[in-house]
Amino acid sequence: MTPEPIHDPADPRLDPYTRMRERDLVGRAGRFVVEGEVTLRLLLGPRSRFRAESLLLAPERLPGLAGALGACAAPVYVADKPVMGAVTGFPIHRGVLAIGLRGDEPAPEAIVPPAPAPALVLALAGLTNHDNVGAAFRNAAAFGADAVLLDAATCDPLYRKAIRVSAGAALVTPFARLAEGTDWLALADKLGLEALALSPGAGEDLGQRPLPARALLILGTEGPGLEAGLIRRARGLRIPMAGDFDSLNVATAAGIVLHALALVQGRLNAGPAQ
Repeated sequence: MTPEPIHDPADPRLDPYTRMRERDLVGRAGRFVVEGEVTLRLLLGPRSRFRAESLLLAPERLPGLAGALGACAAPVYVADKPVMGAVTGFPIHRGVLAIGLRGDEPAPEAIVPPAPAPALVLALAGLTNHDNVGAAFRNAAAFGADAVLLDAATCDPLYRKAIRVSAGAALVTPFARLAEGTDWLALADKLGLEALALSPGAGEDLGQRPLPARALLILGTEGPGLEAGLIRRARGLRIPMAGDFDSLNVATAAGIVLHALALVQGRLNAGPAQ
Protein backbone atom coordinates (compact mmCIF):
# COMPACT_ATOMS: atom_id res chain seq x y z
CA MET A 1 0.00 0.00 0.00
CA THR A 2 1.53 3.29 -1.19
CA PRO A 3 -0.56 6.37 -0.35
CA GLU A 4 -1.32 8.66 -3.29
CA PRO A 5 -1.25 12.37 -2.37
CA ILE A 6 -4.05 14.53 -3.79
CA HIS A 7 -4.02 18.33 -3.61
CA ASP A 8 -6.82 19.28 -6.02
CA PRO A 9 -10.47 18.79 -4.94
CA ALA A 10 -11.34 18.39 -8.62
CA ASP A 11 -9.06 15.37 -9.02
CA PRO A 12 -11.18 12.74 -10.84
CA ARG A 13 -9.99 10.04 -8.45
CA LEU A 14 -12.17 11.73 -5.80
CA ASP A 15 -15.37 11.73 -7.87
CA PRO A 16 -17.10 9.07 -5.71
CA TYR A 17 -16.64 11.30 -2.65
CA THR A 18 -18.05 14.45 -4.24
CA ARG A 19 -20.87 16.23 -2.42
CA MET A 20 -21.63 13.40 0.00
CA ARG A 21 -24.02 15.53 2.04
CA GLU A 22 -26.43 16.32 -0.79
CA ARG A 23 -26.18 13.08 -2.72
CA ASP A 24 -25.29 10.01 -0.73
CA LEU A 25 -23.84 7.11 -2.67
CA VAL A 26 -26.41 4.55 -1.58
CA GLY A 27 -28.12 3.36 -4.71
CA ARG A 28 -25.47 4.84 -7.04
CA ALA A 29 -23.25 2.33 -8.80
CA GLY A 30 -23.41 -0.05 -5.86
CA ARG A 31 -21.25 2.17 -3.63
CA PHE A 32 -21.59 3.39 -0.06
CA VAL A 33 -19.63 5.74 2.21
CA VAL A 34 -17.81 4.79 5.40
CA GLU A 35 -16.49 7.46 7.75
CA GLY A 36 -14.45 7.22 10.95
CA GLU A 37 -11.71 4.91 12.16
CA VAL A 38 -13.93 2.32 13.88
CA THR A 39 -16.03 1.66 10.81
CA LEU A 40 -13.03 1.76 8.47
CA ARG A 41 -11.26 -0.92 10.51
CA LEU A 42 -14.37 -3.10 10.29
CA LEU A 43 -14.63 -2.53 6.53
CA LEU A 44 -11.02 -3.64 6.10
CA GLY A 45 -11.18 -6.45 8.66
CA PRO A 46 -11.79 -10.17 8.19
CA ARG A 47 -15.42 -10.03 9.33
CA SER A 48 -16.47 -7.46 6.72
CA ARG A 49 -19.07 -8.55 4.19
CA PHE A 50 -17.92 -5.85 1.77
CA ARG A 51 -14.71 -4.60 0.19
CA ALA A 52 -13.30 -1.12 -0.11
CA GLU A 53 -13.02 0.57 -3.49
CA SER A 54 -10.80 3.39 -2.17
CA LEU A 55 -9.80 5.24 1.00
CA LEU A 56 -9.43 8.98 1.56
CA LEU A 57 -7.39 9.94 4.62
CA ALA A 58 -5.89 13.02 6.18
CA PRO A 59 -2.10 12.58 6.35
CA GLU A 60 -2.00 12.64 10.16
CA ARG A 61 -4.25 9.54 10.25
CA LEU A 62 -1.82 7.31 8.34
CA PRO A 63 0.46 6.29 11.25
CA GLY A 64 -2.39 5.15 13.50
CA LEU A 65 -3.98 3.14 10.68
CA ALA A 66 -0.78 1.57 9.38
CA GLY A 67 -1.64 -1.88 10.71
CA ALA A 68 -5.13 -1.88 9.18
CA LEU A 69 -3.83 -0.58 5.85
CA GLY A 70 -1.08 -3.16 5.55
CA ALA A 71 -3.22 -5.68 3.69
CA CYS A 72 -5.50 -3.14 2.00
CA ALA A 73 -5.76 -3.77 -1.74
CA ALA A 74 -7.72 -0.59 -2.46
CA PRO A 75 -5.96 2.67 -3.39
CA VAL A 76 -5.35 5.00 -0.46
CA TYR A 77 -5.63 8.70 -1.26
CA VAL A 78 -4.18 11.26 1.14
CA ALA A 79 -5.48 14.84 1.24
CA ASP A 80 -5.49 17.66 3.77
CA LYS A 81 -8.78 18.21 5.58
CA PRO A 82 -9.58 21.44 3.65
CA VAL A 83 -9.34 19.45 0.42
CA MET A 84 -11.50 16.67 1.89
CA GLY A 85 -14.08 19.25 2.99
CA ALA A 86 -14.11 20.89 -0.42
CA VAL A 87 -14.78 17.51 -2.03
CA THR A 88 -17.51 16.32 0.33
CA GLY A 89 -19.23 19.64 1.02
CA PHE A 90 -18.79 19.60 4.79
CA PRO A 91 -15.89 19.58 7.28
CA ILE A 92 -14.29 16.17 7.74
CA HIS A 93 -13.12 16.34 11.34
CA ARG A 94 -12.12 12.68 11.63
CA GLY A 95 -10.08 12.71 8.44
CA VAL A 96 -11.13 9.15 7.57
CA LEU A 97 -13.37 8.22 4.64
CA ALA A 98 -13.77 5.21 2.38
CA ILE A 99 -15.93 4.07 -0.49
CA GLY A 100 -17.29 0.53 -0.13
CA LEU A 101 -18.77 -1.76 -2.77
CA ARG A 102 -21.93 -3.54 -1.75
CA GLY A 103 -21.91 -6.37 -4.28
CA ASP A 104 -24.80 -8.80 -4.64
CA GLU A 105 -27.30 -8.95 -1.80
CA PRO A 106 -27.99 -12.48 -0.49
CA ALA A 107 -31.34 -14.20 -0.23
CA PRO A 108 -32.73 -14.78 3.29
CA GLU A 109 -32.22 -18.53 2.93
CA ALA A 110 -28.50 -17.97 2.46
CA ILE A 111 -27.94 -16.14 5.76
CA VAL A 112 -30.34 -17.86 8.20
CA PRO A 113 -28.97 -21.05 9.79
CA PRO A 114 -31.02 -24.07 8.69
CA ALA A 115 -33.10 -26.03 11.18
CA PRO A 116 -32.62 -27.54 13.67
CA ALA A 117 -29.72 -25.24 14.58
CA PRO A 118 -30.59 -22.27 16.83
CA ALA A 119 -31.36 -19.11 14.88
CA LEU A 120 -31.86 -15.50 15.93
CA VAL A 121 -33.09 -13.20 13.18
CA LEU A 122 -34.17 -9.57 13.52
CA ALA A 123 -36.85 -8.33 11.11
CA LEU A 124 -37.38 -4.61 10.47
CA ALA A 125 -40.75 -3.63 8.99
CA GLY A 126 -41.20 -0.10 7.75
CA LEU A 127 -38.33 1.56 9.65
CA THR A 128 -37.51 4.75 7.75
CA ASN A 129 -35.31 6.43 10.38
CA HIS A 130 -31.60 5.84 9.75
CA ASP A 131 -30.73 6.26 13.43
CA ASN A 132 -33.17 3.53 14.43
CA VAL A 133 -31.96 1.16 11.72
CA GLY A 134 -28.33 1.75 12.65
CA ALA A 135 -29.03 1.25 16.37
CA ALA A 136 -31.03 -1.91 15.64
CA PHE A 137 -28.06 -3.34 13.72
CA ARG A 138 -25.76 -2.45 16.62
CA ASN A 139 -28.03 -4.37 19.00
CA ALA A 140 -28.23 -7.30 16.59
CA ALA A 141 -24.44 -7.53 16.51
CA ALA A 142 -24.09 -7.10 20.27
CA PHE A 143 -26.44 -9.99 21.02
CA GLY A 144 -25.19 -12.34 18.32
CA ALA A 145 -28.08 -12.25 15.87
CA ASP A 146 -27.46 -14.38 12.80
CA ALA A 147 -29.09 -11.98 10.36
CA VAL A 148 -31.30 -8.95 9.85
CA LEU A 149 -34.14 -8.99 7.32
CA LEU A 150 -35.55 -5.73 5.92
CA ASP A 151 -38.86 -5.19 4.19
CA ALA A 152 -39.09 -3.02 1.08
CA ALA A 153 -40.03 0.10 3.09
CA THR A 154 -37.12 0.02 5.56
CA CYS A 155 -34.26 2.40 4.81
CA ASP A 156 -30.86 1.17 3.70
CA PRO A 157 -28.46 0.11 6.48
CA LEU A 158 -25.57 1.11 4.22
CA TYR A 159 -26.64 4.74 4.25
CA ARG A 160 -23.75 6.75 5.67
CA LYS A 161 -25.51 7.76 8.90
CA ALA A 162 -26.93 4.29 9.50
CA ILE A 163 -23.45 2.76 9.26
CA ARG A 164 -22.08 5.34 11.69
CA VAL A 165 -24.88 4.84 14.25
CA SER A 166 -24.47 1.07 13.96
CA ALA A 167 -20.80 1.47 14.99
CA GLY A 168 -20.00 -0.51 11.84
CA ALA A 169 -22.32 -3.42 12.67
CA ALA A 170 -24.05 -2.96 9.31
CA LEU A 171 -20.76 -3.95 7.67
CA VAL A 172 -20.41 -7.28 9.47
CA THR A 173 -23.97 -8.43 10.25
CA PRO A 174 -25.58 -10.36 7.37
CA PHE A 175 -28.75 -8.76 6.03
CA ALA A 176 -31.15 -9.26 3.17
CA ARG A 177 -33.87 -7.14 1.60
CA LEU A 178 -37.28 -8.73 1.00
CA ALA A 179 -39.33 -8.18 -2.11
CA GLU A 180 -42.27 -5.84 -1.73
CA GLY A 181 -45.35 -7.66 -0.44
CA THR A 182 -43.42 -10.53 1.16
CA ASP A 183 -45.47 -12.11 3.94
CA TRP A 184 -43.45 -12.27 7.16
CA LEU A 185 -45.32 -15.28 8.52
CA ALA A 186 -44.96 -17.30 5.31
CA LEU A 187 -41.25 -16.48 5.30
CA ALA A 188 -40.91 -17.56 8.94
CA ASP A 189 -42.57 -20.88 8.13
CA LYS A 190 -40.28 -21.37 5.14
CA LEU A 191 -37.20 -20.75 7.26
CA GLY A 192 -38.41 -22.82 10.21
CA LEU A 193 -38.60 -19.81 12.56
CA GLU A 194 -41.19 -18.83 15.14
CA ALA A 195 -42.41 -15.32 14.37
CA LEU A 196 -42.45 -12.98 17.38
CA ALA A 197 -44.28 -9.68 16.77
CA LEU A 198 -43.23 -7.00 19.24
CA SER A 199 -45.99 -4.55 20.16
CA PRO A 200 -47.17 -2.68 23.29
CA GLY A 201 -50.65 -3.99 22.51
CA ALA A 202 -49.68 -7.67 22.41
CA GLY A 203 -51.24 -10.01 24.95
CA GLU A 204 -48.12 -11.86 26.13
CA ASP A 205 -45.49 -10.29 28.37
CA LEU A 206 -41.85 -10.96 27.61
CA GLY A 207 -40.74 -13.68 30.07
CA GLN A 208 -44.24 -15.07 30.54
CA ARG A 209 -43.46 -18.18 28.50
CA PRO A 210 -40.24 -19.79 27.24
CA LEU A 211 -38.76 -18.19 24.15
CA PRO A 212 -37.98 -20.23 21.02
CA ALA A 213 -34.60 -21.53 19.92
CA ARG A 214 -35.35 -20.38 16.36
CA ALA A 215 -36.86 -16.91 16.36
CA LEU A 216 -37.81 -14.20 13.88
CA LEU A 217 -38.25 -11.02 15.94
CA ILE A 218 -40.37 -8.55 13.95
CA LEU A 219 -40.38 -4.85 14.81
CA GLY A 220 -42.43 -2.09 13.21
CA THR A 221 -41.85 1.61 12.93
CA GLU A 222 -42.47 3.86 15.92
CA GLY A 223 -46.00 5.21 16.09
CA PRO A 224 -48.03 2.95 13.77
CA GLY A 225 -46.08 -0.19 14.72
CA LEU A 226 -46.91 -3.53 13.15
CA GLU A 227 -50.20 -4.28 11.43
CA ALA A 228 -52.82 -5.72 13.75
CA GLY A 229 -53.32 -8.70 11.45
CA LEU A 230 -49.64 -9.57 11.61
CA ILE A 231 -49.65 -9.39 15.41
CA ARG A 232 -52.66 -11.71 15.57
CA ARG A 233 -51.09 -14.26 13.25
CA ALA A 234 -47.70 -14.24 14.97
CA ARG A 235 -46.82 -14.72 18.62
CA GLY A 236 -47.33 -11.21 19.96
CA LEU A 237 -44.95 -10.04 22.70
CA ARG A 238 -44.91 -6.90 24.80
CA ILE A 239 -42.25 -5.55 27.17
CA PRO A 240 -43.75 -4.91 30.63
CA MET A 241 -43.21 -1.32 31.78
CA ALA A 242 -43.84 0.70 34.90
CA GLY A 243 -47.10 2.55 35.38
CA ASP A 244 -49.08 3.44 32.31
CA PHE A 245 -46.07 4.12 30.11
CA ASP A 246 -45.97 1.72 27.18
CA SER A 247 -43.53 3.24 24.71
CA LEU A 248 -39.86 2.56 23.99
CA ASN A 249 -37.60 3.58 21.15
CA VAL A 250 -37.78 0.76 18.62
CA ALA A 251 -34.05 0.04 18.79
CA THR A 252 -34.16 -0.06 22.60
CA ALA A 253 -37.06 -2.49 22.46
CA ALA A 254 -35.12 -4.63 19.98
CA GLY A 255 -32.13 -4.72 22.34
CA ILE A 256 -34.21 -5.89 25.29
CA VAL A 257 -35.84 -8.77 23.44
CA LEU A 258 -32.69 -9.74 21.54
CA HIS A 259 -30.88 -9.98 24.87
CA ALA A 260 -33.60 -12.26 26.25
CA LEU A 261 -33.43 -14.48 23.17
CA ALA A 262 -29.64 -14.55 23.24
CA LEU A 263 -29.71 -15.75 26.84
CA VAL A 264 -32.08 -18.57 25.95
CA GLN A 265 -29.91 -19.59 22.99
CA GLY A 266 -26.62 -19.35 24.92
CA ARG A 267 -25.14 -16.68 22.66
CA LEU A 268 -23.65 -14.36 25.29
CA ASN A 269 -20.10 -14.43 26.57
CA ALA A 270 -19.63 -15.56 30.14
CA GLY A 271 -18.48 -12.93 32.63
CA PRO A 272 -14.98 -12.90 34.12
CA ALA A 273 -14.15 -15.62 36.59
CA GLN A 274 -14.41 -14.57 40.25
